[in-house]
Amino acid sequence: MSEFRFELRVCRWAERAWPPGERDGPVVVARQLGSTHRRWDTVVVECDPEGLRARAAFGPAALDSDLLHVVRDAPAEWTWYRDALPEPDYPWRYVREAIDRAADRDAVQRRTRSNRVEIRRVRPYPDWVRRVVAVENKPDLDAAAARDLRPQLEYDVALGLADEVWVATRTTAERVEPVLLEDLPVETGVLVVDDRSVSGDGPTTDARPPRPTADVVWHPRTLDPDETGTRVLERPDGGTRDRSAARFEYLSPAAKDERRLVIAERAYERGWRSYVETMRPDCRQFRLRGEGTALLPYCEAKCRGQTAAECAGSCPQFEPEPPAWRARGAPVEGGPGVAQRRLLERRRRRRRPGVEE
Repeated sequence: MSEFRFELRVCRWAERAWPPGERDGPVVVARQLGSTHRRWDTVVVECDPEGLRARAAFGPAALDSDLLHVVRDAPAEWTWYRDALPEPDYPWRYVREAIDRAADRDAVQRRTRSNRVEIRRVRPYPDWVRRVVAVENKPDLDAAAARDLRPQLEYDVALGLADEVWVATRTTAERVEPVLLEDLPVETGVLVVDDRSVSGDGPTTDARPPRPTADVVWHPRTLDPDETGTRVLERPDGGTRDRSAARFEYLSPAAKDERRLVIAERAYERGWRSYVETMRPDCRQFRLRGEGTALLPYCEAKCRGQTAAECAGSCPQFEPEPPAWRARGAPVEGGPGVAQRRLLERRRRRRRPGVEE
C-alpha cells in the first residue's frame, strides 16, 4: 500500500477518533503542512469549540503571518496603525499592504485621517487552538525507514513546535509490534493502524464498509511550545574521524507561537481532502471510491488506487472528460470531475463549524 493512501486513511481516522480515547473537543485535520524547514504528513489541530466557531467569522481562507500581525493586534478604537501594531522585523510598507488585505476581507476596519492610516478591529481574533499534533505516516516501517525517520523526529522533539509527535504505521498483528524495536526517540508516540479489513485497491462491495482502527502502543511525551526551541541545522556525518560540531539555532516561544498559529490557519483552510487540488479529477478515468468511511482516489484505467504523483497530466492513461460531460446541468455545472471536487469541498466545510455551506 502506498504511503499516500495510508496517509489519507490516517487523516480520516483522526478526524473521527482523535485523540485516542475520549474526545473533549473538535479537531481540524490536514496533511503535508509545516514550516520552511520541516513538513509533517498529518497535522491534527485540537480546537476550543467556542473559539473555532468564532474563527469562522474571519472566513474559510487562512490568515497568513502578515494578516495575523494585523488582525490579532488591531485595537478596539481607531488608532494610527504604527501605534496599534507591534514593531515588525520588516518594512512598515508591507504592514500597510497587509492592512489593505485584511480590510478587503472585513477582518479589520481601515480609514485615512490627516494622511494617516488608522485601523480598528471588527471583532477580536479568538484563541481557538488548544494543541497542535504532528503525525508521520510510515505504513511499512522497516529498519531502513526508521533510520531515515529518526533525524526528522529528533528535529521535531528538539524544536518543540508541536505539542506531541507521533508515528503511525500499519499493524503486523504480532504480539510485539516491530516498530517498538526500532531506534526511535522515546518522546515520540506510536500508533498502529489496522486497515486490513478495508479494501486496498478494488471497489467496495459492502453497503457500510468497515472503518480502520488505530491503537496506541507507545504514548508520547508532551512537549512544551512555551519553551525556547532548538532547530538543528547540520549534524556531524559520523565516523571515527568526524569531530565536527552540530550547527543549531534557537527559536523563541513568541516565534513558535506565531508559526503554530500559521500552521493551524493553513490546516483550517486546506483540510486533508485538498489532495484533489493536485490531481486530475477532470480525467474520465478518475473516481472517488469508498474505502472504510473515506473517499479515496481510484483509477479505472489502472484498476487500483493511484497516488497524487501518478495522477497528473503526464500520466499515459490520462483522458480528458468529453465536452458533453461538462455541459450537463442548467446552468452549466461541469462534469463528474467538478462534481467530485464539490463533494470533497462540502465534506471539508463540515469539519469547520460555523462556516456557511
